[in-house]
Amino acid sequence: MAAPPTPTAEIADPALADDGEARIDWADGFMPVLRSIRERFAAERPLEGVRVAACLHVTAETANLVRTLIAGGAETALCAANPLSTQDDVAAALVERHGAVVQARRGEGPDDYARHIGALVKSRPQITVDDGADLISTLHAANATEWMLGGMEETTTGLVRLRALEGLSCTVLAVNDARTERTINDRFGTGQSAFDGILRATNLLLAGRTVVVFGYGWTGKGIALRARGAGAEVIVCEVDPLRALEARMEGFGVMPALEAAARGDVFITVTGGRDVLTSAHFERMKDGAVLANAGHFDVEIDLAGLHAVAGEGREVLPLVEQYTLPDGRRLNLLAQGRVVNLAAAAGHPAEVMDVSFALQALCVEYLVRAGGALPHGVQPVPDEIDNEVARLKLASLGVEIDTLTEEQRAYLGVWSPGGG
Repeated sequence: MAAPPTPTAEIADPALADDGEARIDWADGFMPVLRSIRERFAAERPLEGVRVAACLHVTAETANLVRTLIAGGAETALCAANPLSTQDDVAAALVERHGAVVQARRGEGPDDYARHIGALVKSRPQITVDDGADLISTLHAANATEWMLGGMEETTTGLVRLRALEGLSCTVLAVNDARTERTINDRFGTGQSAFDGILRATNLLLAGRTVVVFGYGWTGKGIALRARGAGAEVIVCEVDPLRALEARMEGFGVMPALEAAARGDVFITVTGGRDVLTSAHFERMKDGAVLANAGHFDVEIDLAGLHAVAGEGREVLPLVEQYTLPDGRRLNLLAQGRVVNLAAAAGHPAEVMDVSFALQALCVEYLVRAGGALPHGVQPVPDEIDNEVARLKLASLGVEIDTLTEEQRAYLGVWSPGGG
């Protein structure tokens, strides 16, 4: 078989490389776990010659994952998972300073987005790294996975899509379900960065306002916790009775979305689903309500429904579109309904992505070592990788913990009447 074509770089401006390199170095200073893996990869070269394609947010933190894969010997290509999250200077630095192939420009349209994914598909990647499953889904639809060792998926939405596919013809590791990812990325990462985006876009005071959170998974828990810490009243809307009960037991208001629509000042969707906020909700909202999505894709807030009840919006701030209802009430949509922590801010802090991308790097190594012998379909991240990342993160924080004695291990592994 002929060698696969290598994608060519498509970036906004190579002259931005110096600025991008400074941004990458800044993030690297807060990513000690990934840095330690990169140093080991550079010495051992466990990924020598492996073709890795990634569809991720093109940020400084992602750049440090790409650097780590390249240090391990991988031929690495990257395209954008979200056109509004791309940092053009970072893309330039990856191409000009680190030899990565990057196809990403901030604000690129749907046609360019699809073309960039198509270029990575044609390069016949052996391993994919996804944020939303667009890359692996395209490969699967094209029956182009026969040379793959496997892939990884970073998001809840992506895993829902992959689990719905019939006959997924390769292994995909569910990075989003790893314990370290759920705890650090979802709860603490999105919990903070969602409000970073909302406040950068609006400069609102949260204290005294009512924040409505749609979805009380790991991410919703983090958002609700931080909203309460900022002095807001918090209402949770859920469809899962156990999660709704948990939210109530943790002191949050719980009610149907239509009831909450009349009470909220700031609405944050974080479900991974679509049409969470629709025209029925918009028609009940207060004047000045703020609409933000911190889930995935721009489908959680029904934009067609918003246009139907309020016509075209007007930009009142760089990341705020204001829609006026027939009776004069104004609704403020942030970042075009896209993921607010990336489209209106810089995404998760580097300390958070240190954990996420350490998981990704070690999973790439695991797939290479497995050599394609793993079962097809969505598979869990091995516990030893999850535990290793947590151990390395604790070590970077100077934290030590206890270990079980052999007697304790034996006790926990054996059952006998009376616990003896």
